[in-house]
Amino acid sequence: MDYKALIFGQEGTGFPGKTYVEAVLEPAFNEAKNHLLDPMMAINKAHLIMLREQELITDDEAKRIARALNGLDLEELRRSAYTGQFEDLFFQVESRLLELAPDVAGNLHLARSRNDMGITIYRMVLREKLLVTLASALYLKEHLLLFAEEHAETIMIGYTHTQQAQPTTMAHYILAATDLLGRDIQRLRQAYRTCNRNPMGAAALTTSGFSISRNRMTELLGFDELVENSYDAVCGADYLGEVATAVQLAAINMGRVVQDMLQWCTQEFGVLKVAPPYVQISSIMPQKRNPVSFEHMRSLLSSSAGNATTVLTMMHNTPFGDIVDTEDDMQPYAWRSMSVLEQMYRLMACVVGTMEVNKDGLLERAYGSFATVTELADTLVRTDRLSFRNSHHIVSRVVKEASQAGLAANQISLELVNRAAKDLLGKELLITEEELRQALDPVHFVRIRSLPGGPNPDESRRGIAARRSSLQEEAAWLNQSRQKIADAMQLLDQISAEWSVGG
Repeated sequence: MDYKALIFGQEGTGFPGKTYVEAVLEPAFNEAKNHLLDPMMAINKAHLIMLREQELITDDEAKRIARALNGLDLEELRRSAYTGQFEDLFFQVESRLLELAPDVAGNLHLARSRNDMGITIYRMVLREKLLVTLASALYLKEHLLLFAEEHAETIMIGYTHTQQAQPTTMAHYILAATDLLGRDIQRLRQAYRTCNRNPMGAAALTTSGFSISRNRMTELLGFDELVENSYDAVCGADYLGEVATAVQLAAINMGRVVQDMLQWCTQEFGVLKVAPPYVQISSIMPQKRNPVSFEHMRSLLSSSAGNATTVLTMMHNTPFGDIVDTEDDMQPYAWRSMSVLEQMYRLMACVVGTMEVNKDGLLERAYGSFATVTELADTLVRTDRLSFRNSHHIVSRVVKEASQAGLAANQISLELVNRAAKDLLGKELLITEEELRQALDPVHFVRIRSLPGGPNPDESRRGIAARRSSLQEEAAWLNQSRQKIADAMQLLDQISAEWSVGG
């Protein structure tokens, strides 16, 4: 059997092959028309303006090209299907421009390449998606701070190694999650800074012999900086890897908090009650209030981290050159990872902002827990001038005997403490009944831990105020970044529209 003839019969003998269309070209075209068309048009307008300012094309040519650009039916392009007539969206747009301005539209590609255009388009798409993600991250941060403020005095047990450790507050826990989110925000901002740099003017690889202005293109497209080295401009993919890494870590960080909260929704923990809009009822068990919002967050955050990991894996072992691996195939995974993270930030804010906390149950559990006994050991150091290690041994004996007797922490007696001290040290202690009761009080435990970053309610309130200040700075930066891009895009539309009419 002639296998080549069989394949050619099924696939066709010319470009593009049927399976190549199905597996690569058509999916890439659909992604491009939905995500890349607007930045592609912005680059066309900016390049046109720059070419005219540099006197590389005439005033008449610029106006005719401007009319062609403004004459494109972008909605028709977005509705179009991949036919194979053109390799991709870039060539389809170029063909339409040549139809509208047959003698001059070809000059729009002067001193540029699909290489620098493609990377520039992707950077423009990524920066927009980063800003959307950051806006939702700030929204979550705001709601976490509101929740922390509400629960500055909500006593709860903190856990280490999944075991009851020490009393803390809900605010203390939430502030820790807020600081985790804050670092994720900083990483996303740094990724934005790396991303928002202009590759245009690199052309294929080595810039151009024409006297174009790369700095002017940086201004016109709303970039903050220029990717100076032209080889780096078209071959460096770390801007995408940095985005993926920041998103991956952010999804993992948030997932850890979601896992805690999902566990806290169990009847055994009895900490949280998710509001009705975010729970579902069992089809067979009427008593069930399934906190499915947290469950979906947990799985979808894993998908976000997974898509980000895919980006990094696809970058691995690719040559340091201009390659499609870092473009059509890889970018959608970054977009999806950011989209899911952004949605989960908003959902988390809504769920946290509406859920109820079992304050009384948490406090009662803290009073009965041995989580307070670290303070008992500290108190013996103060009252009896013991070394902490000797104090630790005494309290350890007390906990063991109390547990064996079925006593809760708030049922420990002074007699039990003195008996343990006499067995270990040969003498009774100076601690009083009042000091013992205070040492075992979780509210006292939290109140005296007022060092910076501790759970003391006033310290938590100070921390909340400080983080609100950082939130204001982050929001101002976000607004400035959005406005800079919006102003640049508006100027491009204004100039191209004026030239189009002026011709």
